[in-house]
Amino acid sequence: MGITLASPVRHPEKIGKPDNISPRKPDWIRVKAPSSAEAAEVARLMRQKNLHTVCEEAACPNIGECWKQKHATFMILGDICTRACAFCNVRTGKPGQVDQAEPQHLAESVLAMGLRHVVITSVDRDDLPDGGARHFIACVAAVRRLSPGTTIEILTPDFRDKPGAVEQLAEIGPDVFNHNLETVPRLYPTIRPGARYFNSLRLLQRVKEIDPRIFTKSGLMVGLGEETGEVLQVMDDMRAAGVDFLTIGQYLQPTRKHHAVARFVTPDEFTDYQTAARAKGFLLVAASPLTRSSHHADRDFLQLRAARERFLADADLR
Repeated sequence: MGITLASPVRHPEKIGKPDNISPRKPDWIRVKAPSSAEAAEVARLMRQKNLHTVCEEAACPNIGECWKQKHATFMILGDICTRACAFCNVRTGKPGQVDQAEPQHLAESVLAMGLRHVVITSVDRDDLPDGGARHFIACVAAVRRLSPGTTIEILTPDFRDKPGAVEQLAEIGPDVFNHNLETVPRLYPTIRPGARYFNSLRLLQRVKEIDPRIFTKSGLMVGLGEETGEVLQVMDDMRAAGVDFLTIGQYLQPTRKHHAVARFVTPDEFTDYQTAARAKGFLLVAASPLTRSSHHADRDFLQLRAARERFLADADLR
């Protein structure tokens, strides 16, 4: 009789914690499971190439929609994160060795899927001397080699205590450099304890200092207990750092061991946030309950580029 091995625990650090009960999801939070033939094809390709996606690992609510359109956000450097954020569904623990074939496999998948725009993100790799920066660079180079017409967006960790990592990545000139602040500074100790708000803000500012042509992007979750005034202050901080594109979406609790949803922000409130952010000077703002950092990234990039062209044209007329 065979022995069935138990699946590894995704969040061992949360096992002994009490359940956190969230309020019932409102009617405006409804999504479909990935059941299309196109989604199945994307899943097969990921398994064939031994790749991971944040769509699956972070339990993204938009996976059905995105995969039906053959869009996916690639998550490099493995599927185990060295951080243990209170909001995130990605597995935590001790990561394995970096897959040196991953850049090639990723680029082959981008080509096979015919992606016009690709988003590459990663787990945190505090165990690596450079936090995984060189691997990001290898992945970008591989995509440019096999699919030169594809624009590239990187969604990076904070590279805390990894001197030179941000500079190395900015110098390769991705089309979009994305790093999410995630929440307001007051909530960092409970929501994002391994990170520091001003370190993340400085990362975004540093990218603009190195190459002002790179679009910078950052995202926030709401519904974690933040106040409206705090969100507006974060917008001001982002604009002071030169951030071009802001995304705001509803936090959804992955498991009962994760931080509870404090409340479900209404669609009208998201519209108010979008209006305020546009008034503050962001080139592009996406704000809705199901907005996620990489959702509609290909379409958004075209809009972002067009918005900059309009801004520059208007500046020339003054």
